[in-house]
Amino acid sequence: MNILERIIADKIKEVALRKKMIPTFQLERSFLFDRPTFSLVKNLQESTTGIIAEYKRRSPSKGIINNSFSIADVASSYENAGVCGISVLTDGKYFGGSIEDLATARASCKLPILRKDFIVDTYQIFEAKAHGADVILLIAAVLSPAKITHFSQLAKQLNLEVLLEVNNVVEIQESMQSSLDLIGINNRNLKTFEVNLNTSKSLSTEIPDDFIKISESGISNTETILELKLFGFRGFLIGENFMKTENPGHSAKTFINNLKKN
Repeated sequence: MNILERIIADKIKEVALRKKMIPTFQLERSFLFDRPTFSLVKNLQESTTGIIAEYKRRSPSKGIINNSFSIADVASSYENAGVCGISVLTDGKYFGGSIEDLATARASCKLPILRKDFIVDTYQIFEAKAHGADVILLIAAVLSPAKITHFSQLAKQLNLEVLLEVNNVVEIQESMQSSLDLIGINNRNLKTFEVNLNTSKSLSTEIPDDFIKISESGISNTETILELKLFGFRGFLIGENFMKTENPGHSAKTFINNLKKN
């Protein structure tokens, strides 16, 4: 199996176990479940920079990135830096995250929070809502068009925005629908974890203008963002570039200030 197939196989087992431990009706009783959500779409529409900063401890391709800073400190410092939203990795085995990270981030900032995980079951959408997420990620490489429809419609019923991640033309053509809010082009191929920024550029014209376009992975300088803006991108998800430094929040602030100067 490739990396993605291993992750999904483990995720299915993990979710089955979590469903037995905490059933959906308990999630719906969470004090966060009925909270008003924050809009990442609105923030990106109103922003001149479009930075979505990620909290990520490690990855299958890079190993440990940063285990030194708490999610609470990083989330609050990202907010102070002026980012549009925060992406929180909640996968444990491969990325070192947890669903509790989501709730901690929610308590630490008033920004839209994206639950970044490999969603394979509606349970995870209820779980995201119960722990304070505002946006969920759906990955076209692991979901059928029918499941994307089902999952995204459920998310809308729960007042969650939906980011669909794609990596090729076929995924775009098969997955576009009105229940999506944002389309993210992942410059990293999840099967090989190789990164190619030209993926965003080549696929940008395939995405209808009805959706906010986001470029994900491999972005490390302001010049790349200025170039991607010419292709219609409004959002830019950056994780490793900030997290690998000694002060992720300060790095994000410096990056955003430099971007504003240009």
